[in-house]
Amino acid sequence: MTAARFLVVLDADSTLIRNEVIELIADEAGRRAEVQAATEAAMRGEVDFSTSLRSRVEQLKGVPVDAFARVLARIEPTPGVRELTTAVHARGGVVGVVSGGFHEILDEIAPGLGVDRWRANRLAAEDGVLSGVVDGEIVDAAAKASSLRDWAAELGIAPRATIAIGDGANDLKMMAAAGLGIAFNAKPAVRAAAAVVIGPQDLSEVIALLP
Repeated sequence: MTAARFLVVLDADSTLIRNEVIELIADEAGRRAEVQAATEAAMRGEVDFSTSLRSRVEQLKGVPVDAFARVLARIEPTPGVRELTTAVHARGGVVGVVSGGFHEILDEIAPGLGVDRWRANRLAAEDGVLSGVVDGEIVDAAAKASSLRDWAAELGIAPRATIAIGDGANDLKMMAAAGLGIAFNAKPAVRAAAAVVIGPQDLSEVIALLP
């Protein structure tokens, strides 16, 4: 097998896909407004991500797990995502996604979007309904950065040959760890910290930056 030349790691919600999955699940509980406001605050970096996620997941308690099928039907891949992953593979690269969202959704959509490896949170459930807690350690900003570094090491890719793409404050450490950090439709603090800012919601704009 030919060794990978470079690694591109994306955030999931509002980057790989246009949605915020936790808000779609909250819709099923009739609590979207509260969760949406908390998500926005977390993405702007106004509150600790892990604390915010736990409080938002509490709002999902009682949602039946069969609601995931309805959530999946509402997922919208970001324009240009398949063109980007195809281009990465054509150039000998690997695509990863590390998300503060959930495996329950990402496991279903990632393969079809050309993602090679991914990591996210898991939602605890009992008797067919969500328990309102995160199952296991939370994928926060530090976990995102360590995932990028770990994957690069596993693949034998130098840190300088990594690209991180994100929109929220919890992506900043991952972007700083990468050879190139790209702010995509990002919050002001993320745009200010990024080496490259892409405004139009089209991931194919990243292709020109690939090695």
